Amino acid sequence: MNKKEIKLQYLKKIELIKKYNDHYYDKSNPLVTDQAYDKLKNEIEKLEIDYSFLKSESSPTKTVGHKPSKNFSKSLHKVPMLSLANAFTEEDLVNFEKKIKNFLSLEDKIKIFYSAEPKIDGISASLTYKNRKFYMGLSRGDGKEGEDITENLATIVDIPKVISSKDFPEEIDIRGEVFIQNSDFKNLREKFANPRNAASGSLRQKNPNDTKKIPLKFIAYTFGYEKGLLVNNQSDYIKKLNDWGFKTNPFNKLIWGVKNLIINYNEIEKKRANLDFDIDGIVYKVNDFAMQKRLGNVANAPRWAIAHKFSSYKAVSKILDIEIQIGRTGALTPVAKIKPINIGGVIVSNATLHNEDEINRKDIRVGDIAVIERAGDVIPHILSTDKQKRSKNSKKFVFPKNCPSCGSETIKELNKVTKKVDAVRRCSSEGYDCEKISIEKLKHFVSKDAFNIDGFGKKIVESFWKLNLVKFPQDIFNLDFSKIQNLDGWGKLSVQNLKYSIDQKKNISLERFIYSLGIRHIGLENAKLLSKHFISFSKFKNLSKQNDYEDLLNIDGIGETQISSIKSFFSNKTNKKVLNELDKFLVIKDTVQVSNDGLLNNKTFLVTGKLNGISRAEVKSLIEENSGKTISSVSKKLNFLIIGEKPTKKKVDYAKELKVKIIDQAEFLKMLNKTS
Repeated sequence: MNKKEIKLQYLKKIELIKKYNDHYYDKSNPLVTDQAYDKLKNEIEKLEIDYSFLKSESSPTKTVGHKPSKNFSKSLHKVPMLSLANAFTEEDLVNFEKKIKNFLSLEDKIKIFYSAEPKIDGISASLTYKNRKFYMGLSRGDGKEGEDITENLATIVDIPKVISSKDFPEEIDIRGEVFIQNSDFKNLREKFANPRNAASGSLRQKNPNDTKKIPLKFIAYTFGYEKGLLVNNQSDYIKKLNDWGFKTNPFNKLIWGVKNLIINYNEIEKKRANLDFDIDGIVYKVNDFAMQKRLGNVANAPRWAIAHKFSSYKAVSKILDIEIQIGRTGALTPVAKIKPINIGGVIVSNATLHNEDEINRKDIRVGDIAVIERAGDVIPHILSTDKQKRSKNSKKFVFPKNCPSCGSETIKELNKVTKKVDAVRRCSSEGYDCEKISIEKLKHFVSKDAFNIDGFGKKIVESFWKLNLVKFPQDIFNLDFSKIQNLDGWGKLSVQNLKYSIDQKKNISLERFIYSLGIRHIGLENAKLLSKHFISFSKFKNLSKQNDYEDLLNIDGIGETQISSIKSFFSNKTNKKVLNELDKFLVIKDTVQVSNDGLLNNKTFLVTGKLNGISRAEVKSLIEENSGKTISSVSKKLNFLIIGEKPTKKKVDYAKELKVKIIDQAEFLKMLNKTS
């Protein structure tokens, strides 16, 4: 798929999962099976892994669960309940371990032990104990705030109400999964779609006596806040849970090495169908708590844990057509339109073909009988085609050399970093010259992470485009509402609501504004970095006049790829006109500089050479945690150059020339009151 199609598909999935969440969590009326929901979630996560430009505040990678129901009082989790990254292949696990060792600066020969715990497909809950008594029980909620379902959880026999063990912590949030055994679910099939929905619906009954009638189970596996926990690793913690009277998964194991993880995975998967509870994978956690603490978290997931999902679902269908979709950045993405078929509880009618190279490599043609796979619960794709069943009149699919939308030449760019030609073919037109690109850019402009204009969704963008009401972003703020009021489906009240929504969004932060422009390679995180650098819209707008692109290299996280995209954006006259026109309608707020009082406040750092027992990523994390900043090159803005083994001589010499203070690892740690 091209970038535009990928973005479209992504946003559709975001809207769909929001709808599913609302019905599942708030209305206790699930629209799809649990399998279908989990697959959609993983499709979104996989898309974001594969395509860095995809961002949404409603993504399951940024949110956990759903906002707490209005039916229950709410309470904050002392420690957020995070979600987990997913692994689908042995390669994913190799990369997971490699990242851990790189972050901790460990040698390859070092063995990392994992607690391997089968992932029960239930409902997460957090149980707070104070002075050895069950004090409060919360649902996951949105990860930060959960529903107070204490009375309902108290009806579950598996949850101890008082702990007799003297080594039990003074206070602890014990976390685990509430579920219903498959044998018990047989009697509930008429009321609920599947065991997980049964567990969710039962937990959220208003009357605890109704919950008490349901045979709910609880298995404990982790903790959140703790005060007085006297164990140093996950496997010992699991043993303690058993000692304290909690039930844990009988298939938990302590394992080292990816090969051994795979062996265990295959053994568990074989047993999966015969278990009396549903599992959808195995969770691997770095066993050592000290390592977990050092590794910390990324976004809403820990670096030290991953969920290894079980096998894919496959089906056979006919390819009815191959369509080319055009994304916001001009990427052309082929999509196979297939005869609708049920794969793992989901009706599939589209399958990604990825790119031109993929089609040629597999020789995929219209009319082929194809094996469709939802590998690891990601977007359906064509695994293979049956050449023997191919029609004699079948023709090889020819990828368009001209954009189907505007007719511009399509090109494959050379990646300056890898020196390889990009697999994705793109429309060569810039700015708003291509109709399909323009429409997608406008959809991006009004999307949730950008201007987030209520009532101005993708369908409205397409409709207003066809009616020549909106061609550029500034047109949104200069609409002829009298014309809109006369359109089918519109009335005085709906037009007033739209006008109000648009007026409400005329005041926007610089970071969201930069993101809204849809500059290639500039996602929400990069937009934040740029907004902190420029502070004001006027400085951002005048970047091309000052031609000060080199300075952007000093922004940690912004590289040559991003700078090239920014240059390309500002080199287009239409883009600059859009900025000037938007300036007339909008109040773009300056970025507020947060006053920090950390040990490294207002100090800048650069690392050169290999450090001992600590990675650059961890150093960067330590600097930022203490209000400091890392930059990418030696300049007058640099305060400290940290040198390790075999530092770059050029950097050291230039630092001396600029009289930058040069320190070693021990001196750096001393600044943080740490010892090496």
